[in-house]
Amino acid sequence: METILNGLGVSEGIRIGKAFIYKPVQVTDSQEQTTDSPEQELARLQKAKAGCLEELEQLIGTTRARLGEEKAAILKGQVSFLGDPAFYPPMEQLILSEGWNAETAIRRITVKTAAIFENMPAEYMRERAADIRDVGSRLLAQLLTRQGSRLQDIDREVILVADDLTPSDTVQLDKKLVLGFVTRIGGKTSHTAILANSLGIAAVLGLGAAVEEIRDGDTLIVNGSTGECILRPDRQTVERCRQLMNGEEAEHRRLAEYAAMPAATTDGFRVEIAGNIGTPQEAAGLIPKGAEGVGLYRTEFLFMSRQTMPDEEAQFQAYKAVAELMEGKPVVIRTLDIGGDKELPYLELPREMNPFLGYRAIRLCLDQRVLLQTQLRAILRASAYGKLKIMFPMISGLGEWRAAREMFLAVLAELREQGIPTAGRVELGIMVEIPSAALLAEQFAKEVDFFSIGTNDLVQYTVAVDRMNEKVSYLYDYFHPAVIRLIKHVIDASNRHGKWTGMCGSMAGDPLAAPLLLGLGLHEWSMAPSSFPRIKEAVAKANHAACKQLAERVLELDTPQEVRQALMNFQGQS
Repeated sequence: METILNGLGVSEGIRIGKAFIYKPVQVTDSQEQTTDSPEQELARLQKAKAGCLEELEQLIGTTRARLGEEKAAILKGQVSFLGDPAFYPPMEQLILSEGWNAETAIRRITVKTAAIFENMPAEYMRERAADIRDVGSRLLAQLLTRQGSRLQDIDREVILVADDLTPSDTVQLDKKLVLGFVTRIGGKTSHTAILANSLGIAAVLGLGAAVEEIRDGDTLIVNGSTGECILRPDRQTVERCRQLMNGEEAEHRRLAEYAAMPAATTDGFRVEIAGNIGTPQEAAGLIPKGAEGVGLYRTEFLFMSRQTMPDEEAQFQAYKAVAELMEGKPVVIRTLDIGGDKELPYLELPREMNPFLGYRAIRLCLDQRVLLQTQLRAILRASAYGKLKIMFPMISGLGEWRAAREMFLAVLAELREQGIPTAGRVELGIMVEIPSAALLAEQFAKEVDFFSIGTNDLVQYTVAVDRMNEKVSYLYDYFHPAVIRLIKHVIDASNRHGKWTGMCGSMAGDPLAAPLLLGLGLHEWSMAPSSFPRIKEAVAKANHAACKQLAERVLELDTPQEVRQALMNFQGQS
């Protein structure tokens, strides 16, 4: 009988297929046993760890080739768990001091550590429990001969059904065979959701106990856009969903026509559409997808994907590769933005009560000056191979900006004295992600070459809300009138001084926001490449004069709900 199951849609698309129930080895599966030979059990555990590390390194290499360095960094986090003094050494201690076998030691420490993460207040941290369980399962799989059902067993088109999918499970999925997947647990910010989007696999997470209703071989329809799953659909439902799938494909083909078009309104207002990237590999496909540049190169992923600090030469090669791949189109490189939720173990940064408000980004780099000096040298050397621009993150006042600019000028002078080629001119700008920087835009505009508004953090700091905390995430909205006024203030200041303003936060990739941003006069929009067609379509259908009138009306509204409704009404009339 047809049954509707509801979860969280995290990767769009409608897919129909037969269910494949995935049951890997679980850390709770091993029975607790003691041993008369702790040394032998310790050797088994150490061998399992070595096998685990070898397996992970192979998987990291595969992921890097398929999805880029940023996604491979997720799996590198599992490598770091195996080296964490709070995770692996306690397993050895349980064997040596209490006489448990290797399986029991792995199970106990994995369950205990995962529970610690699951009880943390931030959703992002809670979802790291899946990574912990993944490492534990991987260690157990090295010890146990029973493997459960395996991803390698999939030899036909299926909808994958599981309690949970770990990041390393997800990156192994063959999208030619795995049409979509559903899980019992998981959230929108989980690594599984992020990887599903990267792979382009329809996914619904968080079905809860309803997942138990699905049997191996059942016909299942997954709608990754709405979060709806239809179990054992009747013939009419299948036909209706096939028509929706055909409509989806036709929509993708229609939107693809916009990719190569310039982004210009019906009355000739032109904007630049650029891409956000984290690795040189991601730059490789940008131009064919319609990018006119890179609006945000997140350099921290070069640092996060390694066990040691990348030296000047390694950084130079990465920046040079992006410059050459973009064939002379502009590339905005953000200097190291570490801190908050992004850590570098080899820097040994102190734990902080409020890391998003603490020792991070430009604050860290101005304190540990060699970090920024080395990076500036590498960028300036690479500037000889393309059109590179430099952007400093987390600027809160002119003092920080001026200190960073002085360091840039000193490094530039040193390179020229050494006879090392650089571009004739490299633009310098700042990210506007702190309200104080937005409010000082008039003063900044006299000195910087450009602004780039990072709406993700600007909203967080303006509205004082942790977007990872589901209890208050409803307050996180870039249509908040205060945020819109700050954006206008920055754009107006740049216009008065002949400078340009870009936006690299998620608001730039939202078609609903496009008419408002056009009306406010945003010059450059940077986003994930998948958003290019819809944004270019929104711009192509808009009239700039009408968008300016819309922006004037929106600036008079009082709540995010009123703003959103006004934009929906405008969209309906266009």
